[in-house]
Amino acid sequence: MEQPKRIVACLNGDRAPGAHPALPTTPEALAEETRAVLAAGATEVHVHPRDIAGAQTLDQDVVAETLRAVRSAVPQVPVSVTTSLSAEPDPMRRFDLVGRWFELPDLVTVNLHEPGAVELVRLLADRGVAVEAGVWTPAAARVLIAGGLAELCRYVLIEPMDQSAEQAMATYRGISDVLDEEDVEADRLLHGEGAPVWPVFDAALAEGLDVRIGLEDTLEGPDGEPVSGNAELVRLAVARIKTAATPTPPPPPAEDDPGETTADTGPGETAADPGPGETAAETGPGEDDRAEGWAAEGRPADEGP
Repeated sequence: MEQPKRIVACLNGDRAPGAHPALPTTPEALAEETRAVLAAGATEVHVHPRDIAGAQTLDQDVVAETLRAVRSAVPQVPVSVTTSLSAEPDPMRRFDLVGRWFELPDLVTVNLHEPGAVELVRLLADRGVAVEAGVWTPAAARVLIAGGLAELCRYVLIEPMDQSAEQAMATYRGISDVLDEEDVEADRLLHGEGAPVWPVFDAALAEGLDVRIGLEDTLEGPDGEPVSGNAELVRLAVARIKTAATPTPPPPPAEDDPGETTADTGPGETAADPGPGETAAETGPGEDDRAEGWAAEGRPADEGP
């Protein structure tokens, strides 16, 4: 099984401050969490910058402060930043704020179902920022195609928001069908949110896709128990990746019962062996000897005594 190239740690998302004791909201806390999740096995991080009150913001100064703190703690780590309308509900103001960014992220996520998404992707591409298209539904996948955005996006982030694993996978398959029909070549990452997180994570591994995990998506491990933070979630994810990559050994060969060659024969016999004193034609004891004696006396073999 091909292992994921990207293990993205989504550190905080749109969760309110205090939603989890370890939820990072300040630039310093995000920097520390980045160091911890990379040590646990993540390859990059995704963050929602927060203002001094802990609220999401796309303000250029806050974005710059957050990026500098993370990059100072872990140089060269790829850092992805949100542009979700949960951070700025006004699409026009969001466009203006992103246009003012002077410290640029390595990657920006844009949810294609949101108003103004097409224009925002084009703005980021013009500024040389890699884009990850957030695709929640098959309809959003069609926006990627109809808007001419497929060639502008480095990655496609498939993120069904359904709260059952079965429905989430149905949504994933619908999205994949649209992407496959149009031969979208961008690498894909699949993740869930809430209850289906771990089943969807396992499905992503089985499909050979990149993966994501963190407090943005879940506060629980695969066993349903609360986790201590992002680093524990990444460790649990890495353990599942290693388990999925371990080949299942073949079953041992079945052992035959000693002394038997078929189910129909007794100990020490084979199906084709005649009994003692018998020939393949199943002659009785002494019959062959009598036939030879009659022949010597000049009598036909079919005559009895």
